[in-house]
Amino acid sequence: MSILKGNALIGQSGGPTCVINQSLVGLIQEAAGTDAIHRVYGALHGIAGVLAEDFIDLGKESNETLEKVALTPCAALRSVRKKPTREECEAALEVFKKHDIRYFFYIGGNDSAETAHILNELAVEQGYEVRLFHVPKTIDNDLRVTDHCPGYGSAAKFVASAFMGDNQDNRSLPGIKIDVVMGRHAGWLTAASLLAREHADDGPHLIYVPEVDFTIDGFLGDVDRMYQKHGRCLVAVSEGVHGPGGEPIFSTGEVDSHGNVQLSGSGALGDFLAAKVKDGLGKGLRVRADTFGYLQRSFAGYYSEVDAAEAREVGRTAVRVATGGETPHGSIYIGRETEDGQYRATFNVTELKNVAKETRDLDAGFLAGTSDIDPSFLDYVRPLVGKMPSAGRLSDFGI
Repeated sequence: MSILKGNALIGQSGGPTCVINQSLVGLIQEAAGTDAIHRVYGALHGIAGVLAEDFIDLGKESNETLEKVALTPCAALRSVRKKPTREECEAALEVFKKHDIRYFFYIGGNDSAETAHILNELAVEQGYEVRLFHVPKTIDNDLRVTDHCPGYGSAAKFVASAFMGDNQDNRSLPGIKIDVVMGRHAGWLTAASLLAREHADDGPHLIYVPEVDFTIDGFLGDVDRMYQKHGRCLVAVSEGVHGPGGEPIFSTGEVDSHGNVQLSGSGALGDFLAAKVKDGLGKGLRVRADTFGYLQRSFAGYYSEVDAAEAREVGRTAVRVATGGETPHGSIYIGRETEDGQYRATFNVTELKNVAKETRDLDAGFLAGTSDIDPSFLDYVRPLVGKMPSAGRLSDFGI
């Protein structure tokens, strides 16, 4: 396959992460070093910006600015939650032709991969040469093929650290505390709370993920058991927990731009569960609830260095593969190798259809009953979050 020459266009889509701009900067810097790409444009608000031809010239940015942007959470190009129709993708392809866009890199989740997949199908049908690549990101860690997703390690580190602090708070002033973590369909992020357990009595004492059916009666029984055992109970619960058959246990009635029931926009689920605990176990109990919300994906200055480096590399890899002349389209994925006990990431490409639409659940082997995560999960997640804080304890020497 001959080397294609023309302009490149980059977009960002879906929920932001703390390291999404690392991928953006990796794309820009790698593109600047290849003769195949003449100019590098950014589409503001993803595919919506493509349709509106709302572009900026990323080649004019200084390296100093780019490096500062790389360390800044959330989408520097601004994001969008839009699944374009086939007709809109046809219109986007016409924009590509108008601006001689021969390389399109879309940073996002499985919906972004699907958009790139549709664009690729149309480009092939029309005989327009363009390289279409999906650059993965999501704190949910639910993309197929890849071992893990850029953005997950930083969000997991935040969640684990937050639970470490909340565990100390709960230990200082005992009671029942419920923390709601992002994760509509997959429990990868909620499972990261397991990292907070340093001592046998540390919380979270209970962890609930969407891969296991949730019942109020079972929940109340679990909380009562842990409260009797420890004199307190810290709970990690995914926002997407549901009853048998996928029946929601609670709904605000609000929907997001994709028609999904809104989960993270309020503390309603936490308040609902806290009220159930008080009603079921006793009005006199000290019960509190928090929803971590958007801070999980946007907390400035707190990220995994491993995650940041890998996010930068997936961007660079996308440009290298796209301009290499052998692969016309695809989604970059991260593999895992262990050598002498040391974790090492590898970077490769898979077909867009392998990532588009579908998501990946938390591995069944990481589940421990209905309210916990198996310790084997720690071997998976620890290399991704990097160095974690550690809590100290007094020895309680008696006199």
